[in-house]
Amino acid sequence: MQKITEKKEKNWLIKSTDSPEYLARVSDIARALGINPIVAKLLYNRGYTDERSAKAFVYMESEMLLDPFMMKDIDKGIEGIKAAIERGDKITVYGDYDVDGVTSVCTLYLYLKSLGADVDYYIPNRAGEGYGVSAPAIDAIKESGSKLIITVDTGTTAVEEVEYAKSIGIDFIVTDHHECRSDLPIALAVINPHRPDCKYPFKELAGVGVVFKLICAYEERICGKSRRDAALSIFSQYADLVAIGTIADVMPIKDENRIIVRYGLAMIENTDRIGLSALIEAASAKNDVQRSVQKKKKTKITSGYIGYTIAPRINAAGRIKTASLAVELFLSEDKARAKEIAEELCHTNKERQSEENKIMQEAYKKIGQYDIEKNPVIVLDADDWHHGVIGIVASRITEKYTRPAILVSFEGNEGDTPSPDDVGKGSGRSIKGMNLVDALCHCSDHLVKFGGHELAAGLSVTRGELDNFRCLINEYARWILDEKDMIPTVEADCELDFSDVNLALAKSIQLLEPFGVSNPIPGFVLRGVTVNDINGISEGKHTRLSLGNGRHNISAMYFSNSPASLGIYVGDKVDVLFNLDVNEWGGRESAQLIVRDIKPSQIQKNQQENEKERFEEIKNGANFTAEEDILPDRNDFAAVYRLVQNSLRLGVDTLKHRDIISKLKSCDDSPHIGYVKLKIIIMVFKELNLITIDDVADETYKFKIHYSTTKTKLDKSTLLRRLRSQMTRTGS
Repeated sequence: MQKITEKKEKNWLIKSTDSPEYLARVSDIARALGINPIVAKLLYNRGYTDERSAKAFVYMESEMLLDPFMMKDIDKGIEGIKAAIERGDKITVYGDYDVDGVTSVCTLYLYLKSLGADVDYYIPNRAGEGYGVSAPAIDAIKESGSKLIITVDTGTTAVEEVEYAKSIGIDFIVTDHHECRSDLPIALAVINPHRPDCKYPFKELAGVGVVFKLICAYEERICGKSRRDAALSIFSQYADLVAIGTIADVMPIKDENRIIVRYGLAMIENTDRIGLSALIEAASAKNDVQRSVQKKKKTKITSGYIGYTIAPRINAAGRIKTASLAVELFLSEDKARAKEIAEELCHTNKERQSEENKIMQEAYKKIGQYDIEKNPVIVLDADDWHHGVIGIVASRITEKYTRPAILVSFEGNEGDTPSPDDVGKGSGRSIKGMNLVDALCHCSDHLVKFGGHELAAGLSVTRGELDNFRCLINEYARWILDEKDMIPTVEADCELDFSDVNLALAKSIQLLEPFGVSNPIPGFVLRGVTVNDINGISEGKHTRLSLGNGRHNISAMYFSNSPASLGIYVGDKVDVLFNLDVNEWGGRESAQLIVRDIKPSQIQKNQQENEKERFEEIKNGANFTAEEDILPDRNDFAAVYRLVQNSLRLGVDTLKHRDIISKLKSCDDSPHIGYVKLKIIIMVFKELNLITIDDVADETYKFKIHYSTTKTKLDKSTLLRRLRSQMTRTGS
């Protein structure tokens, strides 16, 4: 059985070319906008290939905001809302429990409140109710007195549920952005840019983005404002919420989304929303100890900060507890209560992280028995995995192994004995090349229900159908995916010369913010730079490197990678794929590389291959010169022996060949010992039984020293005597 290997060498895809047309277009863009030619390359690589489109992207011209009435049924939607408000009907906003759902609920709830509507909200509990609209939820909303339900970030597949609501006197307006199936709910309006009959040109709005267009349309048509004034009015009140949902749902940061996120981040920077301010304060509290010596610096609000710091805390409410807690935070006007909720969300996020790590370790054990020839889709299940966390774990598995992953949990089923009728809730992530919704459609006969996006989806499956589902989705994947689809790829915009990497370029890149999907943080490649220093930080979890070209050095950070995991050593020539960042420390700014991948350069690879070939030649009897410095003397043997002895005292009995060379280089009193010389020393140690050395992997040794009171005579080595006979003097 072929097992999944944990680490594959990544394929680097560099977007820029040397074609005359490419270089001419880039030059035109740089000249027209008065920008750095490298920044012009970044614009071209993102699809802005002429002066007009590049300028529109950089300066976000207002005409990029599209007419909301191009969206199918949006006119029916606003008329339905207007009629309900005029009748005094109670309205319930029904949302999903993720960040997009929470921000969608808050945005529409606050807007309807501002219109004087009688409005409530409902978010199903992930564990008890699961995703989407359900009949019991409709019954509860009916009981509360509501006559209109408006879904946000959900509802497109709720055909039967909407029909049921109609039968008990409740109207529905659906707003959503998930992919559609063949039949849609028969509601007052179904507003979804993914509808096949919807001519709205920008299909990649988040759920909260669809809500944004709905209320912009209401401001324009019902309140009588111009399109621009309507949008500016809504931006001024809700851009922060719309931006958070857009970023958290990993929507492309282009076209309308770029405008939304730019406005939103600026609004968050100086937010007066009590709940959001409390959450930012609570999230940054962990840094207070580090900042105690220096003045606490204001948090810089970027799409990365929202995606990696704020969004997980909002999501944690829906995953571990109830998403209504996050809604209460954003609606709160009480500072004390907002602070209390924000701190609870941070604590809940820590619980989520702990649960995630537990499930991750269990999943890795199951993956260890997976056959990738037969199963390109990793489908795992357990009885007790937390429903709210399996999606995150599936995402991490997909990222680690570059293949689709689906985790199913049968948590919450009644009875002590597993039954074929038990329903498991699953969460899946996919890779480019396999649309997950299409794959689930192919397997629909074996599923209770499913829904989602191209790269992320949810599903329900019975225990009795799980194996059939696993077989069928893997059959589909073998048909749809090629081997190359499962090789991890890292994209870079262009290669740079060392002299290009400076603070001026790092600051120029900020012109393209905010970054995200479709507008990624720019990636660059440096080739053949020298590793001058390597240090582990945060107890070895991360690595700081100093890289140079012989004249200048630059600092680089490689997060979530320990020095030992890199296979890179001081003195090596390496190629680095990185993002360029502005590092602020002690009141000074400098350029810093954020490494995304690092590997030996071709020069380094050639050198290593030459060393191996040379060793094999000498081992097989080839002559060598004294000037090659490969024949060890007693000092060389003593240096290696001491190093091994010291390692064993520290509890380390296994070392790589190049580890030993690197460690010897760092010792001031050690002689120079290169690749071939160390190979000879290891062979002699084995021959004379001075040290027990087991080859545990390619050029990795496990040592055990035999301590002796008698001095070992190296002349006893047959190998050394033979090698001396092979050595020649220059000119002899």
